[in-house]
Amino acid sequence: QVQLVESGGGLVQAGGSLRLSCAASGRTFSNYVMAWFRQAPGKEREFVAGISRSGGSTYYADSVKGRFTISRDNAKNIVHLQMNSLKPEDTAVYYCAAALWVQSTPRGSAAYDYWGQGTQVTVSS
Repeated sequence: QVQLVESGGGLVQAGGSLRLSCAASGRTFSNYVMAWFRQAPGKEREFVAGISRSGGSTYYADSVKGRFTISRDNAKNIVHLQMNSLKPEDTAVYYCAAALWVQSTPRGSAAYDYWGQGTQVTVSS
């Protein structure tokens, strides 16, 4: 079992940057595929970025590709989401998620076993 705590959200102007962090408890962090999802008001939760257990493979939604970077440090039990060139449409609650029993880095939220509480990101125009 793993517990996830996000931080780093806030209010930023369009074109700005934020760095989200997700700290995980437990000694088996490297066993988990990690991902970031987001949910805007009135919309479904959507995949933003995912990273393999080793960190060697990363995956992005088309809407954030080239602007966001996901990374992980297995020694520190932490995963980051660096968000650059933010747009108003990036406004959402961002969630960190962990999946244990998967062979790839899925984009569907149902594949993830553990979730953080979420952190609000607001991008003003």
